[in-house]
Amino acid sequence: MEKGINSVIKKRLIPVLLTVCLLVTVIVSGCSEQDNAKLKVVTSTSLIAQIVERVGGDKVDVVNVIPPGQCPGHFDCTPGDIQKLADADLFLLHGWQGEQFSEELIATADNDKLVSIQVNAQVGQNMNWMTPAVQSDAVDKIVDALIQVDEANSNEYREAADKYKEQITDKAAEIKNELAAINPGSVNVLCADQQAGFVGWAGFNIVSIFGRPETLTPQVVKDLVDIGRADNVVLIIDNMQSGADAGAGIAEELGCSRVILSNFPGGYENTSTWEDTIEYNVELLVKVLK
Repeated sequence: MEKGINSVIKKRLIPVLLTVCLLVTVIVSGCSEQDNAKLKVVTSTSLIAQIVERVGGDKVDVVNVIPPGQCPGHFDCTPGDIQKLADADLFLLHGWQGEQFSEELIATADNDKLVSIQVNAQVGQNMNWMTPAVQSDAVDKIVDALIQVDEANSNEYREAADKYKEQITDKAAEIKNELAAINPGSVNVLCADQQAGFVGWAGFNIVSIFGRPETLTPQVVKDLVDIGRADNVVLIIDNMQSGADAGAGIAEELGCSRVILSNFPGGYENTSTWEDTIEYNVELLVKVLK
């Protein structure tokens, strides 16, 4: 009797179990197909990554290579970075001289399907992506790159890009209003060359610029100090990624204030987007001058 009951139970359970297995297979397969459908994008810096994430939305998977607090020119790739490119559809980079590592990275990844595109955004001579106009130009260049390899989602990319560019315009107006309170045109500064584009847009009077720490010989520092004294410089602006303390000695000699700005989203804590970063940079400038 017990054997007969077990037999009936098995007969009834087998179709149920088969149905469950089929459903699980369909669900897993569906998830896998959905994941595979996403465009896999590797970016050289967080400047590019945050735009791709915003424009691409759920159509893309984004992996960044260079940490936001590090200078691209001093970055050494790892086997893990090579693996990122081995699995990618698209590699977006700036094409800066400091990104020479990328050619080796691309070759070693040995990925025949990988498309590599340089995103050279600038407005006039200004190539600083923290500047609103250059940020907007970068959005256009990145959208074009995404559409080049994923034309099927071109409408979604362009709609997201237009929305973000409106936000850039609004944020630029807000920032200019904040800066007006300190009258930046009356503030004489010595500025790291990598920050000059943004600092000039912000309205500060750049008396002179300086390079990375390794370029600041005793004679160069003396000349900058002399210029600073002659032109009543009240602020030294350093760039985090190219050497945060490059202008420290100059500021000490002049007895003036100094700030360290970031050129990349994520350089400071809780600054993962362009807006976060530009707000934090301006907050530092306003605070030190008030």
